[in-house]
Amino acid sequence: MKSQAVMTIGLAGIFVFSAGVAAAKKKKEKLLPEMVLKAQTVLVVILPNAAEPVSDVTSNRRAQEEVEKALVTWGRYRLALDVKTADLVIGVRRGGDKPFTPTVSGGPVDTRPVTVDQSEGQIRIGGSQGRPTSGVSQTADPGPPGGSPRTGMEAGPAEDVLQVFLGGVEFPADNPPLWSFTGKDGLRGPAVRAIEEFRKAVEETEKAVAAKKQQAQPGAGKKTP
Repeated sequence: MKSQAVMTIGLAGIFVFSAGVAAAKKKKEKLLPEMVLKAQTVLVVILPNAAEPVSDVTSNRRAQEEVEKALVTWGRYRLALDVKTADLVIGVRRGGDKPFTPTVSGGPVDTRPVTVDQSEGQIRIGGSQGRPTSGVSQTADPGPPGGSPRTGMEAGPAEDVLQVFLGGVEFPADNPPLWSFTGKDGLRGPAVRAIEEFRKAVEETEKAVAAKKQQAQPGAGKKTP
């Protein structure tokens, strides 16, 4: 009986230690590459190959616009017009309400009207393309010839998806994302939860970088006699 109790306590100790290591690892994984802190411009696109549900053919485009507005309100990054001028590329995709959703892609459904949006001191002119994905992904489906709409059936996640990619490279969306968010209604405005979570990750990274620089300074940690 005594040995069994000792074994139970030992297993409990291992569990607590493992949980502590997992928690520390999870916290460490939240930190972003320092290049995200140095970025100044961001381009928001609909993730390649994300079709629009037939029941709401503008859902992804609205999510794209809500994310842009949230970024403007945040004020940390300037909105870019194309991938060539973007330090970061943010891809978005709305989740579906059903496991299999009838979809449509290409043609007028992907057309984004020309708009001029001015807020918080920023002016952004929207182009005529719904998805400014030229140069964003090499694997994106070009759609049927002639720009005609195409119907299909998509099995996609129920949660909204937002992914942050490094800009300034060829086909950024074909690379692993620097940061990802997946959550129910995470792209709905006016409070876009995905951007709020990204903002928290940026702030946590800034604090970690500042603490690391503080520790690296000569005399850091030494007690004054």
